[in-house]
Amino acid sequence: MEVKQIAVIGAGVSGLGAIKSCLEEGLEPTCFEKSNDIGGLWRYEEIPESGRPGIYKSLTCNTSKEMTAFSDYPVPDHYPNYMHNSKIMEYLRMYAGHFGLMKHIQFQTRVCKVRKRPDFSSSGQWDVVVEADGKQKTYIFDGVMVCSGHYTEKYLPLQDFAGITKFQGRYLHSWEYKHPDDFAGKRVVVIGIGNSGADVAGEISRVAEQVWRHTLILFLGVTHQQRLFLSHQSIFSDDLPNRIITGKVVVKTNVKEFTSTSAIFEDGSEEIVDVVVFATGYTFSFPFLDDSSEILDSQHTMFKFVFPPQLEKPTLAFIGILQPVGATIPTSELQSRWVTRVFAGLQKLPSQSCMMADITRRKRKDGEREFVKSPRGIHRVQYIDYMDEIASELGVKPSLLSLLLWDTKLAKEIFWGPCTPYQYRLQGPGKWAGARAAILTQRDRILKPLRTRVLKNSETSSSSLFWVTCICAVVFLFVPVLVIMHVIYQ
Repeated sequence: MEVKQIAVIGAGVSGLGAIKSCLEEGLEPTCFEKSNDIGGLWRYEEIPESGRPGIYKSLTCNTSKEMTAFSDYPVPDHYPNYMHNSKIMEYLRMYAGHFGLMKHIQFQTRVCKVRKRPDFSSSGQWDVVVEADGKQKTYIFDGVMVCSGHYTEKYLPLQDFAGITKFQGRYLHSWEYKHPDDFAGKRVVVIGIGNSGADVAGEISRVAEQVWRHTLILFLGVTHQQRLFLSHQSIFSDDLPNRIITGKVVVKTNVKEFTSTSAIFEDGSEEIVDVVVFATGYTFSFPFLDDSSEILDSQHTMFKFVFPPQLEKPTLAFIGILQPVGATIPTSELQSRWVTRVFAGLQKLPSQSCMMADITRRKRKDGEREFVKSPRGIHRVQYIDYMDEIASELGVKPSLLSLLLWDTKLAKEIFWGPCTPYQYRLQGPGKWAGARAAILTQRDRILKPLRTRVLKNSETSSSSLFWVTCICAVVFLFVPVLVIMHVIYQ
């Protein structure tokens, strides 16, 4: 049989996993990346290209290395448990090199159009028009994996803030933020309560005169009051509570309106402001899709957030277009493993009616959860639940009962230990011989970067060190939460 040709759009973390998954199933991937390097969101640039993700220089991954790793390629044991963006890039380069992915990527190539071929209803094929060096070229592909992410189109809700057009100071999206130097001595409002907003506000507060935040509004600087209004979204920031308890952060109510020189809050207070930073997230945008209105008529209309159910042939898939409450790399990778099995004809999707019924059930279930009231929440999923869901579709969800019968040691580590991605390589399609060892040695990899000095005559066992580390982690996680909750309800 002729090898199926698959287009992969984007060479970020999702695109790399998609290329690898194609190769595993005997498919021939061609990845189109409009920049000159891999990494996508995680590649820091002082001046990011338009339409490309932008991150700030200090950005550090907020999921641990064991939870973040590709399922068959653990992060080196000496790497820190929470990696700076530069370490993430090193890991991605090692992954791409180890599996020979780079030769499948065409850099500085922009995808202009993805459209069905005239015989799509029978062939399922796509015309993909790309541009490189000012010249366009059309390819025919048997399947398309959209891995371009959702951190490129900035969401800037200026219409929600009366008077912002009259504001004489500077306003910008957090996409443009790189480091706090430009905010020294300024009075800054940060709008948005995601992790980026928390990080940006925390960093700026160290050099700015004062900083405020909306949705939450955090008022940072030398102040005498602390107030907090809590939103639905979890924030991972060990710096924010410190800024609150040291008086550098004061949380205020939402911004009601702006004047030419100030922000007026809902509590009636007014503050002189120099800069407004909108940490308000991003919108989904796939301008290359010829039938985007048909395919993406609602952010809820994809089966498992991957397959558009109304297509005659399941040859278009979206990878990583969701917000896991956990790590993106293993989530996207598992999606790609499932997709490539479908593309290769080794697995079938349910009927359209069954897929729509599943989507309806998810809508109803999500409607009961508070976080779907936000744009980000529409695609938000619980990491373990979603991973198990896709693993069940793929046939790689581990069975603890059977593990208990033939490998009690492994079963105990999976049950009591962290839900690391290696468990989805123990059985079924894509089984990896090193999965068991990766699981049983994950605690050693957690402890390795913490052992930075040698203690003579120490009788402390590795197990004891592990539990001490766990206790410390719990303390560092929950103490800040208690501080914040105290501030909320005081």
